[in-house]
Amino acid sequence: MNRDLPQDLPPDGPRDLPGAPHLDRCHGRRLDRRRDPLLDLGAVLAAALLVTAAALVGTSIERRHHTLFVRWPPLFAQWEPHLGPGTPAALAVAVAVVAYGPLLARRLPWRALLWASWGTATAWTFSLALVDGWQRGIAGRLTATNEYLTVIDRFHDIPATLRDFTHHIVSHSPAPWPAHIAGHPPGATVTFVLLDRAGLAGGGWAGVWCIVAGAAAPAAVLVAVRALAAEELARRAAPFLVLAPAAVWVGASADGYFAAVAAWAVALLALAVTGPRPRATGFAAGLLLGLTAYLSYGLTLFAVIAAAVLLLGSRRLRPLPYVLAGLAVVPLLFTLLGFNWWEGYRLLVTRYYEGVGGVRPYGYWVWANLACTALIVGPATVAGLRRTVATAVREGPRALRRPHVLSPEPRLALLALAALLALLAADLSGMSKAETERIWLPFAMWSLPTCAFLPRPRAWLTAQATLALLLNHLLLTGW
Repeated sequence: MNRDLPQDLPPDGPRDLPGAPHLDRCHGRRLDRRRDPLLDLGAVLAAALLVTAAALVGTSIERRHHTLFVRWPPLFAQWEPHLGPGTPAALAVAVAVVAYGPLLARRLPWRALLWASWGTATAWTFSLALVDGWQRGIAGRLTATNEYLTVIDRFHDIPATLRDFTHHIVSHSPAPWPAHIAGHPPGATVTFVLLDRAGLAGGGWAGVWCIVAGAAAPAAVLVAVRALAAEELARRAAPFLVLAPAAVWVGASADGYFAAVAAWAVALLALAVTGPRPRATGFAAGLLLGLTAYLSYGLTLFAVIAAAVLLLGSRRLRPLPYVLAGLAVVPLLFTLLGFNWWEGYRLLVTRYYEGVGGVRPYGYWVWANLACTALIVGPATVAGLRRTVATAVREGPRALRRPHVLSPEPRLALLALAALLALLAADLSGMSKAETERIWLPFAMWSLPTCAFLPRPRAWLTAQATLALLLNHLLLTGW
């Protein structure tokens, strides 16, 4: 008899030996990994069915009741197959990123990777926008009836205009603001006023600003993922952040610019709670978080993502006073200049329900908005989110009890799930009905790094690029 084995060894094998439960768990994980590709495809199929249902049901509602106010449900777009001057460039960028993106993401020095991500995302976004041509795709976007540049001349005295801003939000007020100006705090419009005064006047410069600024969001997400999870995960996510279908709506909308400001606020906060300079990065993070609240009322939900960052930080309390100090700057400035944020939001709710927001059916958009989200993040992110949820379930309560000691993958999962929670809160609020493919860009950026969980990145990148190219060439998007 083998003396190395206990005498009471059960006849069916060593399952009762010390360590055997671990072996069983490992065996179960191997089985899970074998099922993962099928589960990923199942998640993508479910998302495709959701989009199909939103399109079919939405088309029926719009034909019968005309209450959706979109031409190609669930997207604010119209069917218009077309090519443009950006088509060859978009194809070239897509092929290059699919072929060389994963390799370069592994090998480039970290700072070079950040610059390359920004540059490539800029090229991708510009090329997609130019599929519609310079005027229709870039220069004319922010000069349309409801856009920011139509009111530049009303801001000749910025402090006086800010004091009077809330008097023009509701529809029946004298000289009411156009929809996008009324629907946002004045920080958004003041940005374009300052561009105009800096000599960058007109729709062309405004469109370029939104694209170049918006394309910086992927680099910010990479910084945060590296700080909070692991550099390896950030590198694996980089090509997906660059080649996201969301770029169709980043170029050229102000929400792309908002997404970048919010992303860098989170990135700086991540550096503050993990890095050696909590004062400077904490103050800068607070400054940008304060700015996000004055660019879009809905971006106050970034408090959920900021809370997740603090939970994941190894020194979560040390930078907090500096974050709060920075956070106070922009609200204090706008308040001293005469704008009341709370009053502005209260009047916006009135304006929202006076217009199409009060007509669009909540019962449709509360789930059709999620179909829009599936389109902007793409099939790879849908599969990545499926793996994210699986990771969170596997970790269980430990993820919330001691999140700062988790391994990298659960940490990234917690960050992504916080962004998903913020998005769902926006959805349930009823203040986001339609056009969420543009409005939710800031939240969508934080689901993209979950693609780092996926094997065979080139296959998934091909799916991402294909979806973006099809959307941009078959539909004419607008807002």
